[in-house]
Amino acid sequence: MIWRFMKVLHCYRTFFPESQGGLEQAIFEMASNSEGSEVLTLADLPYKANFESVPVRASRRWFSLASCCVGPGLITTLFKKQADLLHLHFPWPFGDIAYLCAGRRRPLVVTYHSDIVRQRFLGAFYTPLMRWFLGKADRIVATSPEYLASSPVLQKYAHKVEVIPLGISESSYPAVAPPTLVELSDQYGRDFMLFVGALRYYKGLEYLVRASVSLPFPVLIAGKGPEEERLKRLALEVGADNVLFLGHVTDEEKLGLLKLCRAVVFPSHLRSEAFGVSLLEGLMVGKPLISTAICTGTSYVNIDQKTGHVVPPADVGALRCAMQDLWENPGKSDAWGKAARARYERLFTARKMARAYDDLYRRVLGERSVEKAVN
Repeated sequence: MIWRFMKVLHCYRTFFPESQGGLEQAIFEMASNSEGSEVLTLADLPYKANFESVPVRASRRWFSLASCCVGPGLITTLFKKQADLLHLHFPWPFGDIAYLCAGRRRPLVVTYHSDIVRQRFLGAFYTPLMRWFLGKADRIVATSPEYLASSPVLQKYAHKVEVIPLGISESSYPAVAPPTLVELSDQYGRDFMLFVGALRYYKGLEYLVRASVSLPFPVLIAGKGPEEERLKRLALEVGADNVLFLGHVTDEEKLGLLKLCRAVVFPSHLRSEAFGVSLLEGLMVGKPLISTAICTGTSYVNIDQKTGHVVPPADVGALRCAMQDLWENPGKSDAWGKAARARYERLFTARKMARAYDDLYRRVLGERSVEKAVN
């Protein structure tokens, strides 16, 4: 293991296997690289089990309001659990309340994944709690320099913000069996455009559907989410019969699709998309990317004209032109794909991320030890 034993509790509202998304993948990578890490979360049915190598304890989710999952059992668990350090993932207002009730003054690291974008009305009521919570944090982690520079909230706490980009590990992905690759190729062909992720309001998928009309190649949308039915209706309305909705795919199927595609398309148009783990997966398999300029980590992962295209958000024409360009120029696509793989190896491996968090945890614990000795 990379780290000597240190008990760290990660807390977030959802986790594998009930929920599958980029943030869950990031938390898994953080926890799986720490021998003493455990994840506390909420689920429809409570459980205690290991996900891969990571111990997970889920308390019952009572309800969700504006994407905020609530389950008082987590407060009890957090209070009882022994830990050297708590690592909470923001935004999750109930997580703030859990720390208020059960943090017990333990060292706190907060990874700031996103500003609150959509629920601004509710955010006005939440602001005092948020300020208290972020004020209590020993360190706040931004996932990219771009998000730190563009977030008004992070700027208020800049004196204790550090940047640690997310990272993923190839070893956490299954090998793609040759029969699976053949089956996927027979079903969808090769060199299609691919989106992988949860189908949420900020993903910009309506613009992808509109941009795909009459293009001479398939556009695959892999994943499930609350926007699925609306997007299917839109595809029928605009005649985007080359857009295929795959629903949930296994990790093996996802990796197979990534290997077969021409490019990964990530059209998120709102700042709720702070980073984009699917973009990292595209880099990892050496594929060019198409993303949008929303002043977040997506433009830190994808460098325009080097690893792919960065286009204006919610711009159907620009998105369409970017897909056509990579389709019509396979040489450019291959060259950018090689640059993408090099960028992954240099900046976005799980090992690099784990080492950065290891260093941060130890510095926070060291500072707390000095403070305790002085007092």
